[in-house]
Parts: sequence; C-alpha cells; structure tokens
Amino acid sequence: MTFAPFRTALAGAAALLLATAAANAHPHVWVTVKSELVFSADGTVEAIRHRWTFDEMFSAFATQGLDGDKDGKLTKEELAELAQTNVESLKEFGYFSVGKSGGKDVTFGEPKDYWLEADKDNVLTLHFTLPVTSKPAKGEMTVDVFDPTWFVDFSFAKEEPVALANAPTGCTAEVKGSQEPSVASNNLSESFFNNLTASSQFGSQFASRVTLRCK
Repeated sequence: MTFAPFRTALAGAAALLLATAAANAHPHVWVTVKSELVFSADGTVEAIRHRWTFDEMFSAFATQGLDGDKDGKLTKEELAELAQTNVESLKEFGYFSVGKSGGKDVTFGEPKDYWLEADKDNVLTLHFTLPVTSKPAKGEMTVDVFDPTWFVDFSFAKEEPVALANAPTGCTAEVKGSQEPSVASNNLSESFFNNLTASSQFGSQFASRVTLRCK
C-alpha cells in the first residue's frame, strides 16, 4: 500500500467528516497533546518529546488496510511506514510547533525516535522527539502548538499535559488552552480555509501554549 502524506490523510478524514457535518465546519481533526521538555546539562531545553493522540475518525481512516495479519490489532511494526511518512510530511508545517525564548525564535531539527501506537480501540498516538537546534535562554521558553490552517485542532490533555525531564530546581511549566472560536470564525467559508497555507497565521489564534519559567 502507498501511504498518503499526513496532510493528505487528514484531508481524507475530513471528507468522511463532511458527509455528516456542515461544509464550513472547522477544524476537521482533533489531537490531544502531551509534551515533555527535555533539559540539557547546562539547564536549557534541548528537545521536546511530543505525544499526539488523534480522534477516532482520523485514526480509522489513516489505518485502513494496515492490519496485515487481520487480527484486529495494529502493532508498531504495522504502523512503522505510516509513522515515517507522517513525520516526514510534518516538516512543511514546522511540526505544528512554534518556540520562543529570550525574544527570539526557537529552531527545531529533524524529528527522531518516532513511532505510532494504537490502543485497544485502534486510536492512534504519534510519538516523536523534536530536537532544539538553537540555544534557548535559560529558564524562559514558550511553545505554541497549532495548525496554521486550523484544519487540525491541538489541545493539551487535561491530566499531566506537560512533563519536565532533567529540569533544574525551580522550573515550572504552565499550559494555556486554545481560544474558543468566534462566531465569525465559524461562519467562514470552506474556500477561505482551502486557500490557507503553511505560512498562514490564521490558526495561531487557536494555539495551545506551554510557558516554561525557572527561578
């Protein structure tokens, strides 16, 4: 089977959704986020470990035909090629992660240690580590997670949304949820959203944010 890139798979899932929802409804895919900020020995963040759990509809669409042994369970091995294609496809959108520290942009490298897993209901969770290639300021950093086209809604989990690994004493992380869409946003046409690209900033107003502070 030829695996569709991440955005193509998202579009396919949306087509299923639109069969039962209004054509101008956005977003179309929902992701629950858990993240871990990983610190280096000098006390700065060196990587972000993301864990994204997709909604049931997207999971069902993306995994069609992947249960090779027909046992009703999806293994890491059966999902390996899809995981690789999805992670590689995220590059165009900056991995849906925007970092700021000391008034400057935080830059990220190619993801590593990535895999997909499926729970007992075959709901997908994508794991990957995003290396930080710039040098963030010590004790200060924000990470916004959002889709610039608002095709995908990213929301942090209600329980244990963010963890800190190897953090210096006195570091805390605060999570702010995404903004509720306005009536005007809900009434925008599908053609408006179809014209948005990876460089659009429309989706930034719905970003979920992690704010790191260290004393």
